[in-house]
Amino acid sequence: MNVKALFLWLGLGSGAFAQGFADMGATVPGFALPDPDRVLEFPADHAAHPGFRIEWWYLTANLTGADGVDYGVQWTLFRGQTAPGTGTGWQSPEVWMGHAAVTTPTDHHVAERLARGGVGQAGVALDQGAPFHAWIDDWQMLSTALPGTDPLDRVRLTATGNDFGYALDLVAQGPLVLQGDAGYSVKSAGGQASHYYSQPFYRVEGQLDLPEGPVAVTGTAWADREWSSQPLAADQTGWDWFSLSFDTGEKLMGFVLRDGGAGFASGTWIAADGTPAPLPPGALVADALDRATVAGREVPVVWRLRLPERGLDVQLDALNPKSWMATSVPYWEGPVMVTGSHPGRGYLEMTGY
Repeated sequence: MNVKALFLWLGLGSGAFAQGFADMGATVPGFALPDPDRVLEFPADHAAHPGFRIEWWYLTANLTGADGVDYGVQWTLFRGQTAPGTGTGWQSPEVWMGHAAVTTPTDHHVAERLARGGVGQAGVALDQGAPFHAWIDDWQMLSTALPGTDPLDRVRLTATGNDFGYALDLVAQGPLVLQGDAGYSVKSAGGQASHYYSQPFYRVEGQLDLPEGPVAVTGTAWADREWSSQPLAADQTGWDWFSLSFDTGEKLMGFVLRDGGAGFASGTWIAADGTPAPLPPGALVADALDRATVAGREVPVVWRLRLPERGLDVQLDALNPKSWMATSVPYWEGPVMVTGSHPGRGYLEMTGY
């Protein structure tokens, strides 16, 4: 699901920053809403969805270096609209934001880019000349797929910050996965929802550029695509989101949306062949076991996840508990190591702390 609250920045200049993550639960008339009867179409839905208020292209990777060290990488492009409707040039209501990060066991490198729509500084292209190209400034997610295949089957990913950079090649080893009910992902008892699908089967190889020097890396990656206009209920203030890849080849996407009470938990169990099985609300049980003080906040960095129907009982330990995204709207995002009934690796995102 991922960092969706970062679209607070949609309201730059209109006080949205002061509203906190609850802005994601605000009703804004005139924007499109997800349709439970809509059939997702590919490759068309890899492109932008004007008319929806918020949207993102989101990728996380669990990597191991030739030096034997574990690393995490994040690349995210957010698109938002400050108002319904369209416009050209500087009259476009679109705004864009990019986040990139590299996590090591001891450091967390972060960079952010902001852009206005309509002027070419950021965007997403999907056409015959460039089957898929998402960018903000010189950061790119560029399809290198063969003709006749899905544009996200092969991707070149690049980004740079003041003290880091990376260039990664991704090749999908499995199909796209529709989250929720055929891509319609419910986020609350009140019915707030998004359109949501993933490509969780990437194999990765490439290079990280760190202050200590370049590091060759290999590993796996998970891409998420999601769009909506009000994905949270008014009383939901943040979430804990998990994307886990197990040694068995199975995968789990799960989230808990916090509302001051029991919260709303849901997700998808993904078989090794990519077949999704949506989880009923409440089937996934997530308990925080330990916390760390990060940026002056108490943040859970060790979790126990249980999914009795699948015999799942695992512990998640952050590779680096200090994986704080000190961006315009701050949050925690970093790789986790998975032990217990289903060992593996994954990513954890936590907002609203």
